[in-house]
Amino acid sequence: MDEILLEMKGISKSFPGVKALSDVSFELRAGEVHSVLGENGAGKSTLMKILTGIYTKDEGTITYLGKEVDITDTKMAQDAGISMIHQELNLMPDLTVAQNIFIGREPKSKIKFLLDEHELNKRTQKLFDQLNLNLNPKDLIADLTVAKQQMVEIAKALSFNAKILIMDEPTAALTDSEIDTLFEIIERLRSNGVGIVYISHRMEELKRITDRITIMRDGTYIDTVITKDTPIDRIISMMVGREIYDNTKPMVETATEEVVLQARNLNSPLLKDINFELKKGEILGFAGLMGAGRTEVARAIFGADSLDSGQILIKGKEVKIKSPNDAVSNGIGYISEDRKRYGLMVELDVKANIVIASIKDFLNPIGWARDSKIGNISNEMVKKLAVKTPSIHQQVKFLSGGNQQKVVIAKWLTRDCDILIFDEPTRGIDVGAKGEIYKLINELASQGKAIIMISSELPEVLRMSHRVMVMCEGRITGELSYENATQEAIMNYATQRTSIS
Repeated sequence: MDEILLEMKGISKSFPGVKALSDVSFELRAGEVHSVLGENGAGKSTLMKILTGIYTKDEGTITYLGKEVDITDTKMAQDAGISMIHQELNLMPDLTVAQNIFIGREPKSKIKFLLDEHELNKRTQKLFDQLNLNLNPKDLIADLTVAKQQMVEIAKALSFNAKILIMDEPTAALTDSEIDTLFEIIERLRSNGVGIVYISHRMEELKRITDRITIMRDGTYIDTVITKDTPIDRIISMMVGREIYDNTKPMVETATEEVVLQARNLNSPLLKDINFELKKGEILGFAGLMGAGRTEVARAIFGADSLDSGQILIKGKEVKIKSPNDAVSNGIGYISEDRKRYGLMVELDVKANIVIASIKDFLNPIGWARDSKIGNISNEMVKKLAVKTPSIHQQVKFLSGGNQQKVVIAKWLTRDCDILIFDEPTRGIDVGAKGEIYKLINELASQGKAIIMISSELPEVLRMSHRVMVMCEGRITGELSYENATQEAIMNYATQRTSIS
């Protein structure tokens, strides 16, 4: 692990109004798993996009395999053996596994213009055998689990004879057993001399899989440390540069006995007899394994998915929610797990996203937008939620994940919803931003907002919830009080196939 594959020195990059990187250095050795760690907005993604040719650097040098190089586009990086697996997988669902891996490089048959599918599948199987992957080259991508799709992405990257593999939040949507499989593959790659850049906000993973960690903050290089020799507390301290909010349990006194929302016997193709109550000032956690039906409950209450039967009551009165517009009219806001797809208009600016759910309140009698009123509330929300943005006129797509999440929350706070559904509120955001989101959720509960929080991270559910509803296969299988909620109790209910009576 002594051979240096890559050296990046003095890397700087600016965008209009933002200095994204300033004099950043990074080194990667053969057979090493090296994490780049920092809060959202620290510059990790920008540094990796420079390495993979998506962006060009303003200053600095890149030395790869002993030679100084300028990587000007993604094809150049790929041809050189530098591949990146993005958090949002880039596969075509209607094509087969083999077709995805070798797209644009398909072997031709003896008949002109025809592809040799047999040879294509043969090459793919050989690649899988080398990686010890149990995948079928002929399967459609659409039929694979997220974990298997990720294995296809890894195989695709290595089909270019990758010497450097960059993994961005590779375990965000995986189960524990799938994570174990991924780590076994990483170990095989490491033993073959592949250098792996591993980007994750899960500290326990970094301790388990990485050799070194490079910490960045606000676009600058802070330090590179040996993982096994460095306590997590020190890593977090270098990463955030400030005290982070860490409330081990919610403010129990915020919950009242006033029932705000009732779900009675909700049924759909994916849900079976869902019953629960949500109280004013309460944070009600929803836990369960992937596919348990938690998001489906949220989408049903928000009117995004239809129900076959059941009742939804708001403050004791039955309401008909057939669409998200109906839900919003009844004071319900939904912060989706996929904020870019369902929560934001990323091509528009911060202020447009903040007021979009309340736009009627910002129109004059003839239908013109009151720009000054929109500006005032947007600036107020940016300040209140500590959104890091050059201004309210910045396009949302240029904000970090944590700040995008805050903009979604600002939208529903501007609408002044009484019921807020947070679906995976901290997915893909760093420990510092997580602390800010936790603090905000508790503050909202203290103001009397009723909150449903769905999370796949059990420590997050336990730290934040007054009560926990546990689901398995579309049913609620258990309800745990603040006092009785433990990881063991949740997992017990999460693997039961019969619901509570």
